[in-house]
Amino acid sequence: MLKIILIIVCILLVLFMALICWLPSVVMTGSRQTLEEAFAWQTEHYDTSFYDTLQKTDYTVTGSDGYILHAELLENPKPSTEYVIITHGYTDNRFGALKYVPAYLDLGFNCIIYDLRGHGENERTFTTYGIREALDLECLIEDTRQRYPGLTMLGLHGESLGAATTVTVLEYRPQVDFAVSDCGFSDIENVLREGFRHSGVPQFLFSLSDFGARIRYHYALKDMRPIDSLDDNEIPVLFLHGEEDDMILPKNSEDMAARTKGRSEFHTIPGAGHAESVIVDPVLYEHYLADFLGRHGKEE
Repeated sequence: MLKIILIIVCILLVLFMALICWLPSVVMTGSRQTLEEAFAWQTEHYDTSFYDTLQKTDYTVTGSDGYILHAELLENPKPSTEYVIITHGYTDNRFGALKYVPAYLDLGFNCIIYDLRGHGENERTFTTYGIREALDLECLIEDTRQRYPGLTMLGLHGESLGAATTVTVLEYRPQVDFAVSDCGFSDIENVLREGFRHSGVPQFLFSLSDFGARIRYHYALKDMRPIDSLDDNEIPVLFLHGEEDDMILPKNSEDMAARTKGRSEFHTIPGAGHAESVIVDPVLYEHYLADFLGRHGKEE
């Protein structure tokens, strides 16, 4: 009888350890879109024909710890010395940033889009929801200033995970003039717990996921908190969020806008779900961007 009990206990322990290793894998290595899949999705949801008409330059940037990032410059048809780096969301790739390009072209910017660590053409690896990604973005900022020495303005724009990356990099006081955070999360814990709740999954699984992430990837989910990067931040930040976003609640952006030390604005886009704001109401979206940058009248 004792032998049977020991066997059962061993099996349960093995299953428990397998669960601990599997959970962070699900959370941190989700299925990634190919460039073709991402571009097809964009084309189905808005007019992407502008992309074909732009002068484009593909290149690579050495990110944190030697990791190679694939990037692309989209030149403004009107010569400009102003640039914005646009960071896409989780499981997407640089083509997920295309939806924001027309607004920035209208506002006079050249646009740099790139693949986040583990996405697009980059080598596969796990996601740390802003920690390693921000270090990569810091490298991309430095590369941009060296690559385009005549640059007179540099901004950041991020969506979802890209927004978290954009906010997190502010901790390092990068040499940028502004940042825009669209549907970003203040911390990944509240997003995962809310997702578990909506799916009817026990929320204690977050604690197991966090424990497993520490063991398997040596990063804690509880440490993935972009909001903590804002206490000493003085770079102006515009926070935008879809009013109907039930994946990352608008309160995340509202809380971050209140937390940052410098100038901030927070606006919601009516009728927009997660990462849909610029598609649902591109006119209002560009209005908020232009107003934040003080460009009404110049572009209208």
